[in-house]
Amino acid sequence: MRNKSKKVSGILLAFTMMGGLLAGCGSSNDDNNTSSAESNGSNAANATNASANTAGGVDISKEVKLVYYLWGSEGVANKDILAEINKKLKQDINATIEVKYIDWPDVATKYPLLFASGEKFDMSHVSPGAPVSYFSLANQGALVDITDMLDKVAPKLKAEIPASTWEATKVNGKIYGVPSLYSEFTPTGYAYRTDLLKKYGMEKISSIADMEKYMDNVVKNESYPPIKGNADDAFNMFRMLVDTTGMWLNAPGINTSELNLVTKSPADYKTVFHPAFTQEFEDWAVKMREWADKGYWSKDIMSSKVDAGTNFRAANSAGYLTHAQDWIGKYGMDTKAQPDANLDFYTFAEANHKIKRKLGVENSTGISTTSDNPERSLMAIEKFMTDPSYYNLIQYGIEGRQYTIENGMKKTPANFDEKKDGGGFSAWSLRNDKYNLPMDTENPIRASLYEQWNKEAINDPYMGFSFDPKNVSTELAAISNVNQQLGMQLMLGKTKKDPKEAVADYRKQLTAAGIDKVIAEVEKQLANFVPVQ
Repeated sequence: MRNKSKKVSGILLAFTMMGGLLAGCGSSNDDNNTSSAESNGSNAANATNASANTAGGVDISKEVKLVYYLWGSEGVANKDILAEINKKLKQDINATIEVKYIDWPDVATKYPLLFASGEKFDMSHVSPGAPVSYFSLANQGALVDITDMLDKVAPKLKAEIPASTWEATKVNGKIYGVPSLYSEFTPTGYAYRTDLLKKYGMEKISSIADMEKYMDNVVKNESYPPIKGNADDAFNMFRMLVDTTGMWLNAPGINTSELNLVTKSPADYKTVFHPAFTQEFEDWAVKMREWADKGYWSKDIMSSKVDAGTNFRAANSAGYLTHAQDWIGKYGMDTKAQPDANLDFYTFAEANHKIKRKLGVENSTGISTTSDNPERSLMAIEKFMTDPSYYNLIQYGIEGRQYTIENGMKKTPANFDEKKDGGGFSAWSLRNDKYNLPMDTENPIRASLYEQWNKEAINDPYMGFSFDPKNVSTELAAISNVNQQLGMQLMLGKTKKDPKEAVADYRKQLTAAGIDKVIAEVEKQLANFVPVQ
């Protein structure tokens, strides 16, 4: 671009000098006017060409293709939606996007490989909770430092996102990802049928005791169990234990898709422990055996391949375990499948005031250091997050085909055919409350519920901390195996031994696997950590 700028300046200088020479030769007024017109025309043409070839001071004269990795699978209409996006990107920043997908079952293995392999790509979803943490990727040099680039390339985007949100994304004072601007809470809970609740003379489930009363009535009066899920519900039961016990909060070290470490309270964040070695855990294991024996969930839960939500919608249960945003988002599906159910949600962490606020960094977009076009990538991100025409395409699809807007509400078109029109992108990290449309498929309680939670929510004390597992990778693998072989069974009451004996075995196996070494390593790394405020 520097050479092109010199060339343009040289042309302008030549025309200026020529005008001076002609004037010195005593040219007529007509000649002077003609010369001025030609000079002005050339200036305008050069300015237009320069504008067309640059954006934010970046040369965009060459068309580029940006590779964008997203989680999930490709919908049947995704190529059509992407074609519309690419028409706009081609016109605005002379770029197109190719979306590559990492399907849900492969995220745990293929997402880390994406960065470890050195594959050339441009953008990807990044998060502190991803299989490789955003903070780890930044520290490892896998993500582009966009701190200075934002002012030059995406000033509108920088201004759109509050300084405090940018602050939470910083690693060693630098920004390596663009955080979302979407308000979200994801506490775990139990979605249950209020039509059955009224049938049993109950008003609401707001405690474990209430939940037990509801499930007792289901077992006694219905042909299906309270919960009919699969082995993954073991982790939901563990989350229920953590969320309903004092001020316990999840801690780093062991992935939260397992039976993970916790801290006693936000103030004690530098001290962590495994719940297995507490009386609360033993008591919970006993309770889980009682629940299993009572028939609160199906006997085949450890081997079932069908999740609890799917079974609920097939009228095979009286509720399902999930997180709040999933329950809210599945409102349309649930209502269509079970129109009389009118689901409500028991949030485990609410009573103890432990609902955590999700910060923007938890759903971010990162630019890979293997990218040949980081500036153009940032320009594309800016378009998706600050231009409603781009936002609607990436979030909702093609208006009239995937969605319509009626009275400010996003609705499904009457002629929508899932087999031909189904599609969409899991582009959570590009969401912005300003442009987000309320949906008829989403529970209308979302706005009021989130407003309430936002007043009471706490920040995760570990936001900004990235645990480096390299010193305990062998121990973590062994602990994961123990969790698979015994921890999950304890949480679903499916151990062969008495639950107290099984807990004793679980403790021994965790110790043998190296749980003490892992805890020591986590606390060592936390020693100098200060939470993001």
